[in-house]
Amino acid sequence: MLLNYLKIATRSLLKNTVYTFINVVGLAIGIACSILIMLWVYDEYSYDRFHENYNELYQVYKNSKFSDGISTQKPLPYPLRDLLKPASSSIRYVVMTNWGEGNLLTVGEKRLNKFGMSVGEDFLKMFSFRLIKGDPATALKEPRSIVLTNSTAKALFGDQDPINQLVRLDDHDDLKVSGVTEDVPDQSTITFDYLLPFDYFESTQEWVRNAKNSWDNNSFQMFVQLNQGADINEVNRAIKDLNRKHDKNEPTAEIFLHPVKDWHLYSKFDNGKAVGGMITYVKSFTAIAFFVLLIACINFMNLATARSESRAREVGIRKSVGSRRKDLVFQFLGESLLITIIAFLGAILLVELSMPLYNTIVGKKLFLDYSSPSLWVSAVAVIVVTGVVAGSYPAFYLSSFQPAKVLKGKVQAGAGTTMPRKVMVTSQFGFSILLIIGTIGIYQQIQHARNREIGYTRENLMLIWTTSEIEKSFQTIKNELLRTDVVKSVCKSNSPITRIFSYNTLDWPGKPPESRVSFVTIATEYDYTETMGIRMKEGRDFSTAFKSDTTAMVLNQAAVEVMGLSNPIGSKLKMWDRDWNVIGVMENVVMGNPYEPVEPLVMVFRPDWSSTVSVRLNPTDDLKKSISRVEQIFKTYNPAYPFEYRFADSEFNQKFTGVNLVGKLTNLFATLAIIITCLGLFGLAAFTAEQRTKEIGIRKVLGASVMQLVLLMTKDFSRLVVVAFAIAAPLSWWGITTYLERFPYRTTIAWWVLPVTGLFALLIAVMIVASQAIKAARLNPTETLRSE
Repeated sequence: MLLNYLKIATRSLLKNTVYTFINVVGLAIGIACSILIMLWVYDEYSYDRFHENYNELYQVYKNSKFSDGISTQKPLPYPLRDLLKPASSSIRYVVMTNWGEGNLLTVGEKRLNKFGMSVGEDFLKMFSFRLIKGDPATALKEPRSIVLTNSTAKALFGDQDPINQLVRLDDHDDLKVSGVTEDVPDQSTITFDYLLPFDYFESTQEWVRNAKNSWDNNSFQMFVQLNQGADINEVNRAIKDLNRKHDKNEPTAEIFLHPVKDWHLYSKFDNGKAVGGMITYVKSFTAIAFFVLLIACINFMNLATARSESRAREVGIRKSVGSRRKDLVFQFLGESLLITIIAFLGAILLVELSMPLYNTIVGKKLFLDYSSPSLWVSAVAVIVVTGVVAGSYPAFYLSSFQPAKVLKGKVQAGAGTTMPRKVMVTSQFGFSILLIIGTIGIYQQIQHARNREIGYTRENLMLIWTTSEIEKSFQTIKNELLRTDVVKSVCKSNSPITRIFSYNTLDWPGKPPESRVSFVTIATEYDYTETMGIRMKEGRDFSTAFKSDTTAMVLNQAAVEVMGLSNPIGSKLKMWDRDWNVIGVMENVVMGNPYEPVEPLVMVFRPDWSSTVSVRLNPTDDLKKSISRVEQIFKTYNPAYPFEYRFADSEFNQKFTGVNLVGKLTNLFATLAIIITCLGLFGLAAFTAEQRTKEIGIRKVLGASVMQLVLLMTKDFSRLVVVAFAIAAPLSWWGITTYLERFPYRTTIAWWVLPVTGLFALLIAVMIVASQAIKAARLNPTETLRSE
């Protein structure tokens, strides 16, 4: 029986090659789109799942109430670490870490700048970064030890056994290799090239030792592992008040645990609650995958039901010789499954061919793991579900024909499916219009943020991480650079202009007792505003002409507005239990999220607190030569380190990575959805033209022109596009408006986007239908009407 079904299905497909091709290609593209999207979705859901203690791992967070709402932060004070475990018997391990930093690793003549973290002793017990060599229980016990990833170990030692070998850190200290881990998986929130014991970090950094008993210094990350079966709500209640009980400056602070499963997908907090992050995009693209595949299935349904007249006689004969309806349903579903299997194979080929480009777009290393049983289970599920969904309506419709009426010619097969076909075509175009308008909206939002006035000049601004050698020789390096003809200005600061590393609270004259504001804090020395290209609104920047600048402070306009200072110059402010004198007000500068309002900022004179040297280059046609000249000077005074730099404009553009990804993917899948829709429309138009050949011949004989005949055929499809636009336009407007509300700094969609998109969709439909209409209208009536 199954073999007979297969033979009949194969003959039917080969007999109608054009429609088979359209169905196979449409389904192949739809399935390929779904596979690509779901590979990305699966990768996003896979983050951190390699940890064996996945269900027990948490990061410690703090909620603090400020005047503008609740702020959620990860940086925490050192003393909190020792209070967490005694507060709850459900906490098994507590680990404190720094935020990671780049350091020079040297073995012989090999020198590598790598990113590492300083972590507590139990780090490798908690997290499943599997050790190839060494013992996770002791690898971080000795302060002067280092754990390398496998690739870092091979880069430094080649094929030698690295255990107990020495690695020189920052050209200062020799550390003994105590372990080698597997390379950190791509789906890990925590990344590193090497690990250092936190005890070493503390012993070599005076500020860390000073922070040991300070509740004011929120500079550390903390992670905990709970006992299996622990009640997270009970633990949160036990630790909630630990911070505010010991810190008089944090009267509203509440400590809570954020589970590892949410670190990647739910990283965005609003008013103290995890409200989203990558999960928003994951859900959106899952929906797109579903609808793109549905569009491909609709093509199959439309063409199968439209061609029902050619299958009606076959159904009548089969029923008259004893075939039951369920036999016919199985037959037609079998044809659908056969097409789906062929389409699925084509989809796999498309996925493999497009994977390199797709990985470039999404910035991942996705692939199809053919050895995974879940892949084959998913493949079977996709084929069965797609085949049944695509073939169910045609199968039940075709199998419902009455043999007596069909064989007598009393059934106008296909007539009853006209309205469902119109609904499905309308749905296809409606979804395509939604995607097009969504793509345009996302693009306009990106451009709106890119073109925002950011308050500084990002072109020709080099950013260089400092080292101890650069710190010692900074003034000499600065003077050497300024003596060249390639550098205009130089300064150093505690963070690059493109990022924010520090927040603090302060007091000001007339501050309401209940008011609590968090201020971005920039520590710098001379020439900051000149180097960054920031305009001063009032007063001045720090200057060598004023010895009192050690207690001076510069505000941005947002800080002045928050504090309500009518005459800010000369105002006395208090921060870190010190008095500061305001000497200047500068323009607002976009240092953080380009979609957020500019935060209030204070800038203080602290040459000893820096992480970045900023170098303003003179405009030049030979940028490579200018960079080479800067490199020579840095290498002279910092010879042990490779010269590495970034440009501010490149760092600024990286802020758009997430939204750019959404825009590119939406654009890609919108294009493919349109292609699938056009394929289906082409098939329907070709079939309609074929069915109306005699009508067209009669109209030509009666004097109708080719243009009149083309208009006659296109108007029906044009109406469907107009209806699709009427439904999709308000939905898309609501959808993109809702999406943009996520951004405090956002654009508005121009009114012309909707009609232009509608006209574009209408133009595509008219061109496709007209091509088939013209072909039919040019046929000679004597040929088409010969049998009449």
